[in-house]
Amino acid sequence: MDQQANRRAFLGTALGLGAGIALRARGPLAAEAAKGAPNCEKLGWRFGITAYTFRHLALCEAAEQVAKLGLRYIEGFTWQKLSAKKPSVVTNETMSGDDRKEAKARLADIGVTLVSCYCQAMAQEAACRKLFDWAKEMGTEILVAEPPAGAYEMIDKLLGEYQLTLAVHNHPKPSGYWSPDVFLKAAEGRSKRVAACCDTGHWARSGIKPAEGLKKMEGRIGSLHLKDIAKFDDPKCPCVVFGTGEGDIAGIAREIRRQSIKPLITIEHEVTAPDLVEQVAACIAYFDKAAGEKE
Repeated sequence: MDQQANRRAFLGTALGLGAGIALRARGPLAAEAAKGAPNCEKLGWRFGITAYTFRHLALCEAAEQVAKLGLRYIEGFTWQKLSAKKPSVVTNETMSGDDRKEAKARLADIGVTLVSCYCQAMAQEAACRKLFDWAKEMGTEILVAEPPAGAYEMIDKLLGEYQLTLAVHNHPKPSGYWSPDVFLKAAEGRSKRVAACCDTGHWARSGIKPAEGLKKMEGRIGSLHLKDIAKFDDPKCPCVVFGTGEGDIAGIAREIRRQSIKPLITIEHEVTAPDLVEQVAACIAYFDKAAGEKE
């Protein structure tokens, strides 16, 4: 198979799809053209979107966008407002019991699961227990964080107790976890509940080929943040629509298939633009097409 020719051919299709959606409608209405991710569903892949993609919205409103785009999974973040109706409530362990019940009911009505949440800190046991109690109550399975090296023993013990997964996230170099080697060293001797949240765009920004990073992380992958980026090995380059940059989204899909794994896979498209929904719809279409391609 001529992969480069196929990539160019599909790139035209993906761009055409994004342009077509943009011509037909703007904002949430454009999502009516999205067909979800049928290939990912057939493979049993949980494919969703990070709430940070829609960070101008509160969690519940971001979940509505995810549902309109045909997907069912969202990753929240613990400094996000819960809803437009309750701007004083933040999506984390400080939520009252009533707010937790309301949030779960609202997300259930929308049809989107808060399967993962990005956490700002995870160092002290007492604080971790409050966070883990909240995650269990909310039905959240994965907590994404960048914990200090000295906290792994405590965290691993709590993960087993609560039956949760830690997914350690990487930002671009020179941040602490930019290289897969740093995480793999920290995870030595730990249970498989200590996993990686592989941010493929940040790897590419740091000069790490995403598919090679995934190979190195084999056996420790808990989730992915998918980004395409304009230029490889450029820490400050912007995100672009999947298939139009140098983030090798198709290669990532091939490597996930090769490993026969089913991590949580989320789009994190860090763009501020009036056609954000249309861009995300094109990203969904591109990745789902890549997921369904034969070797």
